[in-house]
Amino acid sequence: MSQPESFPPATGGPTQPPAAAPEPAAPAASQQSPNQPKSAAKTIAGPRRVRLALTRIDPWSVMKASFLLSVAAGIMLVVAAAFVWFMLDAMHVFSTVQDLLSTIMDSNYNAYSALLEYMKFSRAISMATVIAVVNIILTTALATIGAFLYNITAALVGGVHLTLADE
Repeated sequence: MSQPESFPPATGGPTQPPAAAPEPAAPAASQQSPNQPKSAAKTIAGPRRVRLALTRIDPWSVMKASFLLSVAAGIMLVVAAAFVWFMLDAMHVFSTVQDLLSTIMDSNYNAYSALLEYMKFSRAISMATVIAVVNIILTTALATIGAFLYNITAALVGGVHLTLADE
């Protein structure tokens, strides 16, 4: 039969040093039954602190998270490109550039028509989409390689040590 938690462990044997005198228990705590919740007898003086060491990062988790974040960044890039194009079009920047180029160059000149082709909305969105796809691939690959490199480095030096505090 085991002793209840309120009693200190037995001391004074040949292998154990004698224990210090136990602290007097509060009278209400000794009269409670085991099913009732105990009142807080101790108060914490300050925030709790825990020291942790980040010794390994799962590369598969890093790959999934970086892929999702880079897809979100790619969507933002395409939307931002469309927004900027519509704002420039609303401020008549493209028509002003077209008028300026028509006064400088001959309209039958191939460079003039190629430049006007690059200023179209479909071309701007296509370029933004290509840049976003390349960014997704590179960001995912570099973050995964970074996780592998961190694991190798952490095996050599012990990782990053953190101290977390409860406020």
